[in-house]
Amino acid sequence: MAGRRRDQHSAQRNVSAWRPGVPGVVEVFHAHYTEYAYPMHVHDAWTLLIVDAGAVRYDLDRHEHGTPHDTVSLLPPHVPHNGSPATPDGFRKRVLYLDASRLGDELIGPAVDTPDLRDPVLRRRVGQLHTALALPGDELEAESRLTLIGERLRTHLRPAGDGGAARRDPVLARRLRELLDERIVAGIGLDEAAALVPAHPAHLVRAFSGAYGIAPHQYLMSRRVDRARRLLLAGRSPADVAGATGFYDQAHLTRHFKRLVGVTPGRYRSSGARS
Repeated sequence: MAGRRRDQHSAQRNVSAWRPGVPGVVEVFHAHYTEYAYPMHVHDAWTLLIVDAGAVRYDLDRHEHGTPHDTVSLLPPHVPHNGSPATPDGFRKRVLYLDASRLGDELIGPAVDTPDLRDPVLRRRVGQLHTALALPGDELEAESRLTLIGERLRTHLRPAGDGGAARRDPVLARRLRELLDERIVAGIGLDEAAALVPAHPAHLVRAFSGAYGIAPHQYLMSRRVDRARRLLLAGRSPADVAGATGFYDQAHLTRHFKRLVGVTPGRYRSSGARS
């Protein structure tokens, strides 16, 4: 993945960081620390943190907090905080740094008051987003997941009764489906789709999923795999098919093809030749 850098000079500090091509994500940061402690510092972006092993203790606005593995922590920009291991074996964490286009300054105060959120659905979605961000070609999935995460974070932080119930919108869903059908190979980003339809990105994702029982990125990948099947049976190579159907590369095609069809593109193509 472009721009990814690693630092494994110490067994106590294993770090991986990169900037993905997803609007709103300033940086992805994965780290495993056993003894290192952060001094007090600030960021100009929102810090969305999950801990996969161990725990972190930190001070935010002169109050002590902790991050067990089932918690999502959201630290606001411009507010000093530190961090250190809370367990003997240290901690392993995954962090997203998000700019103000995802969460506004009006949420800084509520985030200072309640930075640690016990929400299994949110925790699972953040983990899924990290997986998508690590896989080139899955930017639409990452954008969709990030949009729903932002919406859920705002629900946690906004005053009670300030939100509205999700509503069905079959016309909007159909318009997005038509747009995806037009862009099967070229693809489209969520922000661009929302501007063309137009609709708020979160409402767009929910309307589509509610109408068709599948997320927009899943629909697009299904259409691409269908095209890939036809081309493979026509004798074209998996590498050629990947480029012709909008996948990032052959590995990207193989990952989605195997998940949807159960076999690799190469085996699928061979079965057609044998028949």
